[in-house]
Amino acid sequence: MIGLIQRVQKASVNVEGKTVGAIDKGILLLLGVEKTDTEASIEKLARKVVNYRIFSDYDGKMNLSLLDISGELLVVSQFTLVAQTDKGNRPGFSTGASAEQGKQLYEAFIAHVNQHYLTCQTGSYGDDMQVSLVNDGPATFYFKV
Repeated sequence: MIGLIQRVQKASVNVEGKTVGAIDKGILLLLGVEKTDTEASIEKLARKVVNYRIFSDYDGKMNLSLLDISGELLVVSQFTLVAQTDKGNRPGFSTGASAEQGKQLYEAFIAHVNQHYLTCQTGSYGDDMQVSLVNDGPATFYFKV
């Protein structure tokens, strides 16, 4: 499971001109699902995302997590994160989950976060989405679990 997080002042995702998810201060998580991912992958990445200390404390140091600041989380499926890009000029997706497995694990990730940490906003799995954000920093981090 691959997660690309961006610390944002705000972010939203639109499908066919309609906003389907939006947050203010928090994290935008672009989520890529690989065919080897499991429930353990979900738990590990969710724990990492909500507890990762990327927000400034009173001294201006990255020392606070999403939970510490009561921030918001927007999760957007991003199949292209699983692409193999090391050879040639076209990405390969052989390690990516099938559409069915990817949707199931994406939804399980969201359910896990909602149940154990905080209510999150989401994109729309498998749809053409337009994501807007105001990156704060910028601060962007990549996780592979």
